[in-house]
Amino acid sequence: MTSTATVGQGGVARRRRPSRAVGTLNGPSALGLGVALIWFSLLVLIPLAAVVSTAAAGGWDNFVTTLTNDQTQAAIRLTVVQSLLVTAVNVVMGTTIAWVLVRDRFWGRGALNVVIDIPFALPTIVAGLVLLALYGKQSPLGVDFANTETAVFLALAFVTLPFVVRTVQPVLEELELDVEEAAASLGASRLTTFRRVILPSLVPAIAAGAALSFARGISEYGSLVLLSGNLPFRTEVASVRVLTYIENGNPAAASAVATVMLVVALLVIVLLDVIQRRVSRRG
Repeated sequence: MTSTATVGQGGVARRRRPSRAVGTLNGPSALGLGVALIWFSLLVLIPLAAVVSTAAAGGWDNFVTTLTNDQTQAAIRLTVVQSLLVTAVNVVMGTTIAWVLVRDRFWGRGALNVVIDIPFALPTIVAGLVLLALYGKQSPLGVDFANTETAVFLALAFVTLPFVVRTVQPVLEELELDVEEAAASLGASRLTTFRRVILPSLVPAIAAGAALSFARGISEYGSLVLLSGNLPFRTEVASVRVLTYIENGNPAAASAVATVMLVVALLVIVLLDVIQRRVSRRG
């Protein structure tokens, strides 16, 4: 690749450094990429491949038998539906909480900002104990949601709350208020400003938080076992069904359920990515 010369002040020619071709890696970059791929493979790709392989090893008949089992179908349906509901609520409430934390100043704001992360810090079984104390038979609130579908929703909402908040909050902090003021000066209403100026910038973060929320929801176990009661056909979720198959010595069936949940998670993540791309372009 030949370099070109430019003429600077005083007529002195300066040699322009040739630009690096797109897609080429130098030694340190190639080494870093290799280490990253190896680490990612050990933690993610190989375990996922092992789950799919175990499901395939059981044969197609075992796969079909497992997924056509009424109890398994009920567990998968409950898990997916409740995770979708919780994700929808998190998109609205998580964005609202992030907006309040960034745009408003009030007493206790710092404490609220810390409390948001408690579901991240608590072990899931401890979260289940807390939820049982709040929403079980001995609830100080006077309610009893134990052993109901509402218990599943509450447990998933508790452990997934921070995801949308923490993905949207940094984006809101980086948004320039000048753009909103300019839109307002041109006659745009607050709703129009939010829809055409703010929302397109937030959609990628909201979609990322929603994907994390849904993925955590369909895989949750610890916070559910105490409050939901794990009742077949009523409050049993997919993760509990997987554990039941493992305890009964049927890892192929457990892997079949896990594979289905993996496919569901991938489909939802891809769908959210498509939605955020389209909304961003329209904005």
